[in-house]
Amino acid sequence: MRTPLIVLLLLFVSSSAHAQLAVRGATVHTMAGDPIADGVVLIEDGRVVRVGPVSEIDVPSDYEVLEAEVVLPGLIDARSVVGLAGQFNVDADQDQLEASEAIQPELRAIDAFNIRERLVSWVRDLGVTTLHTGHGPGKVVSGRTMVVKTAGENADAAALATGVMVAATLGDGATESGRTVPGTRSKAVAILRQALIDAREHAEKDDPDRNLRLETLARVLDGEVPLMITAHRHQDILSALRLQREFGFRLVLDGASDAHLVLDEIAEAGVPVVVHPTMTRPGRPGSVSETENVTVTMPAQLAAANIPFAFQSGFESYVPKTRVVLFEAAMAVAYGLDEEVALRALTIVPASILGVDDRVGSLEPGKDADLALYDGDPFEYTTHCVGVVIDGEIVSRQAK
Repeated sequence: MRTPLIVLLLLFVSSSAHAQLAVRGATVHTMAGDPIADGVVLIEDGRVVRVGPVSEIDVPSDYEVLEAEVVLPGLIDARSVVGLAGQFNVDADQDQLEASEAIQPELRAIDAFNIRERLVSWVRDLGVTTLHTGHGPGKVVSGRTMVVKTAGENADAAALATGVMVAATLGDGATESGRTVPGTRSKAVAILRQALIDAREHAEKDDPDRNLRLETLARVLDGEVPLMITAHRHQDILSALRLQREFGFRLVLDGASDAHLVLDEIAEAGVPVVVHPTMTRPGRPGSVSETENVTVTMPAQLAAANIPFAFQSGFESYVPKTRVVLFEAAMAVAYGLDEEVALRALTIVPASILGVDDRVGSLEPGKDADLALYDGDPFEYTTHCVGVVIDGEIVSRQAK
């Protein structure tokens, strides 16, 4: 027997409707003002509608109420390969880097992103509601990144923005001396410079043939899409700044282990930094590593120099394949970073760097209702994430 159409419609409305929700916290960090003691966030249709002290806001009786010690905007991982890299570290779940060519900006993260990958739900249950993910470092230009929520039926439904940045690499990560092109730092910079020149010439033609590679780089030159350059050594950071001055594109520095050696130059350029994971390995004693100068005080030094920065999970070539930005920020706080600055570098600052601060990064009326709930100080290792809300829907209630 056929199900009547009206019943199907009712079922659809019921299953797709957003909950009316109130999230109450002993402390609510909005990232749009001072923390609110005994605060509440009212949520309707997937959006924040009101935020303030409980004493000033009446919670309707038909709202579901969640309570926690600390409430934050959902955390944002500013640089990740989660969803392209999988948890098992086998060929079948490793799509984060195409090794066939040195320059390949035409590759799109959304064409490989797997919303059902276990790593996505793993970081989500710890409070990460938004990922900036895509092709990892390892080639001079590895592809285009995307910003995506950590809940959704598929990549298209979860995506906030596609083609957010073009990911590039300078330094050891992009060179293989004596084996392939490029084999040296100067060669890597030279082929990137030539690719940008080719893109500029292509864009200046009256009726150019379609060329995905050059069209993508032309968008970088137009300032529409930033070029995110992974560079750790101080000379590679300076090479990135030199290219930015030459071509005038929007630059985001990624990693930047030696940033403390060139803070003045970075500050003068006005370039934001997606800082290396605080607990990045500096390399084995006696070995040569481009992260040998890494320091756990880097976030504090960037803050002191007034350089905007955000935390990232980065890319690990081994299991478990990802870090957790909250833990990296907690370590930075232990080594001198102000707690409020750390919270901003997990929320509103990465949202601004990624161009999605109109949707996420703070708890304000009209913004997406993405929240992370904790049973204590988020930077204390004994604290648990006890709830996660994405677009007004409760996606996790388990203490993690």
